[in-house]
Amino acid sequence: MSNIAADFKIMSKNRKVQSSNFVDYVKIYCASGIGGAGAVHFRREKFIDKGGPDGGDGGRGGHIILKANKQLWTLLHLKYRKHIKADHGKPGAKQCSTGKDGKDVELEVPLGTVVRNADTGEYLFELTEEGETKILAPGGQGGLGNWHFRTSTQQTPRYAQPGGDMTEGWFNLELKVLADVGLVGFPNAGKSTLLSTITAAKPEIANYAFTTLTPNLGIVSYRDNRSFVMADIPGIIEGASEGKGLGYQFLRHIERNSVLLFMIPADSEDHYKEFQILKNELEKYNPELMDKDHVVCISKADMLDQELMDMISKTFPKGLPHLFFSSISQLNIDQLKDLLWNTITRPLED
Repeated sequence: MSNIAADFKIMSKNRKVQSSNFVDYVKIYCASGIGGAGAVHFRREKFIDKGGPDGGDGGRGGHIILKANKQLWTLLHLKYRKHIKADHGKPGAKQCSTGKDGKDVELEVPLGTVVRNADTGEYLFELTEEGETKILAPGGQGGLGNWHFRTSTQQTPRYAQPGGDMTEGWFNLELKVLADVGLVGFPNAGKSTLLSTITAAKPEIANYAFTTLTPNLGIVSYRDNRSFVMADIPGIIEGASEGKGLGYQFLRHIERNSVLLFMIPADSEDHYKEFQILKNELEKYNPELMDKDHVVCISKADMLDQELMDMISKTFPKGLPHLFFSSISQLNIDQLKDLLWNTITRPLED
């Protein structure tokens, strides 16, 4: 094995170790608590032989709750926690005492987490705001004690309600990265380089395909202390919507981005055709992605002179604006930020 091949093998191994910390899909089993049974009891006091019913209600079974936490960026903490169960509610007691509720289990997840029924694939809900909570598996309701069932004709009811059943099942949790701008392009389009240039993010950068194996996020500082979030999505190849390359497992991250930045490298053989291929893959995966605002840019423009830029521009339709930029030479980086900011805020200003 050559030294270059050996170095590549070691680098690939290190990348796999680092990327293993990013988990965007988990399947978990959840079981809420059973509700406590209502009590059958009659009041017994000195000089009162046959008091009325005073059986209390059972406590509610514990819920399984999901809570959005913007400090989290992965589902790794749930990867090895496959079975999650809440406590059962306690039964009611005498003197109309209500049983203790079962303790809820709260699971924190990143913003952009989508929940589906694992058996049917049915969409249940998603969490997109900091602190937002959703009950994934509600606990069983506590049963009513016998004091609820007293009537004028039935003053000594000798029955009470049992506690409600638990809710259980398998659920799929999928993470869709939330960002203002999503970088879309083939491998080696310069997405990671751009992210490292205009944000504090430090993605891995190398001259081979699929350097980026997981989405990377960075905050772009803009004028007047404003900022927006940019996401570097793993490179798309033709056929990605059908599972080729890294497949559609990363295409879902694009769904949560407000604006799509299509990046075509300057050394592409056919710039407009490459843009069409990228659009086609997104449309096959989800036609609604075509409704998003998008920006088209030619990266690595430091490789081009003005004559070549003019030639490339002529290959794009007149109604499709585009921008040349270079992360290395900083060519048009400020103009790119302006273009992205204006595109992000346009819906708010209209």
